[in-house]
Amino acid sequence: MKANITLKLDKELLREARILAAEQGTSISALLAAKLEEAVRKRHDYEAVKKRALAILHKGLNLGGKPLTREQMHER
Repeated sequence: MKANITLKLDKELLREARILAAEQGTSISALLAAKLEEAVRKRHDYEAVKKRALAILHKGLNLGGKPLTREQMHER
């Protein structure tokens, strides 16, 4: 479902946006929608990567060695 929004833009910015959209063969609305979709996708991707990284940190890393006893760790 799509919905309309209203934006207030500086006249010069609007003029430049029209030029940019025309150069890309699209409308200002399509241009803004694409940029917003990209920003939201990046946010979702970041959150997914962050969640995986935190899960790895919580689990810990296996660095290959054998677990040491308390006495072995405190040998001098």
